[in-house]
Amino acid sequence: MLEKEEVLLIGYFIAVIFFLVLFVVLFFIAFQRKKNKYLLERFEAEKKFQTELVNAQLEIQEQTLKNIAWELHDNVGQLLSVANIQLNMLINAAPAELHQRIMETKEVVKESVTEVRSLSKSLNQDVIRKNGLIQSLEVEIARFNRLNFLKAALKITGKEEVIKGENEIIIFRILQECFSNVMKHAKATKLFVHLDYKVDTLEITVIDDGVGFDPDKKSGNSGMETMKSRAELLEATFVLTSKPGQGSQMVLQYPYSHDQKTT
Repeated sequence: MLEKEEVLLIGYFIAVIFFLVLFVVLFFIAFQRKKNKYLLERFEAEKKFQTELVNAQLEIQEQTLKNIAWELHDNVGQLLSVANIQLNMLINAAPAELHQRIMETKEVVKESVTEVRSLSKSLNQDVIRKNGLIQSLEVEIARFNRLNFLKAALKITGKEEVIKGENEIIIFRILQECFSNVMKHAKATKLFVHLDYKVDTLEITVIDDGVGFDPDKKSGNSGMETMKSRAELLEATFVLTSKPGQGSQMVLQYPYSHDQKTT
């Protein structure tokens, strides 16, 4: 009889331990779930904050660029046009030997007016939204070739997909920042831009034949961080590769699925 009671007691003891262990395990699982939920909510909040911060910065930058575009087109452009008119008046009163110089100056002023108006269009987001990504890039490439900065080429493959206006502007700004880096640092003679409209993504490749650089070395280039943050805002893949003496290549892969998302 005593043995049965001992067996029962041991059984109860084991059952109590089992339930205690089960309670601890369940409590730990619940605690971990709650902790993970809190961390996830915190991460999402931080991500949302960073997205809003980047959006605010982009809005400020775009408004600043728009104001500069207006100033260039309305003020500087008008002043150059007035200067051209005055040169027309001057040529009639000037001696014959100065006519050639005045005509050359008129040509420089005329080219300056064209360049100022072209530049104002590339800065104004309303013009970019109206013209679209491809036409805006064509204007930019033509400007490089016209000013002999370098020999630039644009290639487009695949069937063009419709992209939301605000996303096109961000893509264009990423490319403008890339072009700016090439102009400032690469010492390149050739620039090649390829837009490849694939089934699910728009893949943009920019290649230059400049001096290149070591990506592992921190250069303090804020332009690089700007491109990365803008790509993240689009949920796009951004990869920049380069080697000293071998030029650089930037690849941006933009998913069309982002156009179905609300902003």
